[in-house]
Amino acid sequence: MDRLDTLNLFIRIVELGSFTRAAGELNLPRATATQAIKSLEARLGARLLERTTRQVKPTRDGQAYYERCKRILSELDDAESSLSTLAGNPRGTLRLDLHGSHATRIILPNIQAFRERYPGIDLAISSGDRLVDLVGEGIDCVVRAGNPRDSSLVARRLAVMPEVICASPAYLARFGTPRHPDELSEHQVVGFFSSNHDIRYPLTLLVDDEPTDFEPQSWISVNDAECYTTCALNGCGLIQVPRFRVAPHLQAGELVEVLADWPSPGLPVSVLYPYHRERSHRVKVFVDWVVDLYAERFAEAP
Repeated sequence: MDRLDTLNLFIRIVELGSFTRAAGELNLPRATATQAIKSLEARLGARLLERTTRQVKPTRDGQAYYERCKRILSELDDAESSLSTLAGNPRGTLRLDLHGSHATRIILPNIQAFRERYPGIDLAISSGDRLVDLVGEGIDCVVRAGNPRDSSLVARRLAVMPEVICASPAYLARFGTPRHPDELSEHQVVGFFSSNHDIRYPLTLLVDDEPTDFEPQSWISVNDAECYTTCALNGCGLIQVPRFRVAPHLQAGELVEVLADWPSPGLPVSVLYPYHRERSHRVKVFVDWVVDLYAERFAEAP
């Protein structure tokens, strides 16, 4: 391995806390990764990593070396990206993490257009509703709904998605249709919670032009967007979702909108990426492309 490959390997070992995971991500044999780090430590005359049966973590020297290496490789990437030939035709792998409905209903149905525009960029896409560690998992950028909570990331707003509160006809036949937000206390909702953070999400409506939260009772809670909609379809309670996700069910009469006179504030959606990726042309062209995509998709949104 050359010196730059070894530095990249060292960085991923520190961020992932594992030789095996770093080697797998970089398509290296575990033995090759181990020998490369041993040779690096021997050349530097310093121990960089503490190895235990459970984890790998940097020593004090290793942490200082890691921080310098990150800056060096970031500056090298920026230097290469600044060349006019690469700026106009960025190359390499772009690692994305997309929530399910944004992946399957908005981005992936249009991804061939991105590929045709930037044929030198390969994509590695992970998906799910969990919150990811962008640095630790080597993710370049993510698309997320809601207000960003991590101030260490650059956030660029893509859209504000209109939301709807709805339920199945069977649920409304059994429990009645709420006519005013105050009646929500008499109803059931399908609960939604974050899988790796203790965050629960209330229903939010504009009452006298002010966002107001309501927390009806729930007997079932999920942490997956598809399960959330499925529960509503099967009469488990009210849900509040972006309208585009349930539009076919509303048109088919499988779900019925309620409290339409009290609209929701709308759900923001953003693309986020680490500050050290801000000057990467791979990231920049994807961000610009996805901004245009969402602007077109939600052009009629308030």
